[in-house]
Amino acid sequence: MPPPLLLDLNQIDLNQVLLTQDQVYQHLPHAYEFRLLGGVCHIDLERLHIVGFADLRADDWWCRGHVPGRPLLPGVLMVEMGAQLSAVLAHVRTGNREFIGFGGIEKCKFREPVFPPARLYILAVGQDHRSRRIVSTTQGVSGGHLIFEATVIGLTMNRSPG
Repeated sequence: MPPPLLLDLNQIDLNQVLLTQDQVYQHLPHAYEFRLLGGVCHIDLERLHIVGFADLRADDWWCRGHVPGRPLLPGVLMVEMGAQLSAVLAHVRTGNREFIGFGGIEKCKFREPVFPPARLYILAVGQDHRSRRIVSTTQGVSGGHLIFEATVIGLTMNRSPG
């Protein structure tokens, strides 16, 4: 049996756009295909809650090769969306724009597939946000179904590779 959702989506205006895709990626260095989030529709900085969304289309770059004829959203992209959304929450909360890279993934489960066209809502709740490390519980929801859940850990690091 799946766990309850982290947030009651009936209490959130899912049609509201607090951050557009361009505004989301002012907080993150991701570009091109890795601008996975379409926007953010809910932020509660006091409780460390954030809800973002991704609109999945049949012509998305991953569809051609990830199960041709039956495109299936890769689980690794779902987790990446959760990590990106968690980093946005940390940046909005602190104003710090340091790059937050993956530090780990725990308790990850994929419960249902997602096929385009679909809107996937990503929910993240900050569990432990420090200056050098963040931990967030994330979930993906589409069509009222829990799609995935994972705890993501992010570590701040220098943006430049050198």
